[in-house]
Amino acid sequence: MESVRTIERTRPPASRWGGLGRLIALAGPAFVAAIAYVDPGNVAANLTAGAKYGYLLVWVLVMANAMAVLVQYLSAKLGLVAGRSLPELLGDRLRPTPRKAFWLQAELAAVATDLAEVIGGAIALNLLFGLPLWLGGVITGAVSMAILSTQSRGQRTFEFVVMGMLAIITLGFVSGLAFTDVSGRDALHGLVPRFEGAETVLLAASMLGATVMPHAIYVHSALARDRHGRGIRPALLPRLLRATKLDVGAALAVAGTVNIAMLLLAAAALRGVEGTDSIEGAHAAIESALGPAVAVVFAIGLLASGLASTSVGCAAGAEIMAGLLHLRIPMLLRRILVLIPALVILASGADPTMSLVISQVVLSFCIPFALIPLVRMTSEPGLMGEHVNRWGTTVAAWTATAVIVALNVALLVLTVTG
Repeated sequence: MESVRTIERTRPPASRWGGLGRLIALAGPAFVAAIAYVDPGNVAANLTAGAKYGYLLVWVLVMANAMAVLVQYLSAKLGLVAGRSLPELLGDRLRPTPRKAFWLQAELAAVATDLAEVIGGAIALNLLFGLPLWLGGVITGAVSMAILSTQSRGQRTFEFVVMGMLAIITLGFVSGLAFTDVSGRDALHGLVPRFEGAETVLLAASMLGATVMPHAIYVHSALARDRHGRGIRPALLPRLLRATKLDVGAALAVAGTVNIAMLLLAAAALRGVEGTDSIEGAHAAIESALGPAVAVVFAIGLLASGLASTSVGCAAGAEIMAGLLHLRIPMLLRRILVLIPALVILASGADPTMSLVISQVVLSFCIPFALIPLVRMTSEPGLMGEHVNRWGTTVAAWTATAVIVALNVALLVLTVTG
């Protein structure tokens, strides 16, 4: 954990960097949280949506990314101003029984997240080296533990490792657009909100669950708290909050670009091709349409996505457990326990891509449980002081929450009624 004094001491000189440079030096936590927005669940949901329905659901990604910018900023602001993470604050406020129930759904979100990320890494290793899925899952879990171990060298080291992997992910998923004829007219038409049947609602909920991630909401408050320290002097908060806005805006701009690029690639190059509703089929179609080099780069991006996102997801799960149950277990033990469900699914022969999509739907249902307390807490003057949400921010946050809940209700009704 870096204290404010450490940050002050290591900040680049003003004469060299200026005000913008000082803000950039304070950035980083949002890029770690942003890994959750480009995980293998995003790949499955976005490729499936683009391959089946073309540009129809572009608007879902744009809306989800706008929501994500607001939500992640509020999470980081809570950690900075209150000096505590969202799970810690919930753990103090809830009575024992509701607190345990809340932990169960939050833990379900963490497990669903890890399921998607480990499966994605296993698929990537299968595509690159032909490894069995279960073995790829084991390797993904082991490498993610090595990435997590970099935290022992300080949070900044962990941030740099994750940011490097984000660069690989971006290259892997965006490069294909250079070889694809995307229709600008159809893409713009995809910004008009609409559905075409119950399956598009399912996909929209999956895309939303893959973009606005519950565990990212929980962990970002902890990342901001640990990066800048507890008990920050009030005079420093305005500058840290400005740095956080820059951090969140830049990180989510990258993540949003990657997500939209995946959907556009599938809509332009994979629509109507048999089997492209799975990651393996999409990879084969990319290889056939765009060449083996693009397919390899895509698989490398998928592997980096699985490795980085499962590391962040495991760290988020540990923070959730510590904050809500006041219990910390060794990270290796947690890594093994959370890895088991993914390995069971991989060994059972279940469709990995459909497992990814369903995991994202589960996450979508868990989002309100993280969003509602986040908006309430950041709107409390007693907790946030002068940094309490302005009325416009509160209205936007509650509107985003209402949209997510409405989409989930529509999903449930349409699925039950067929």
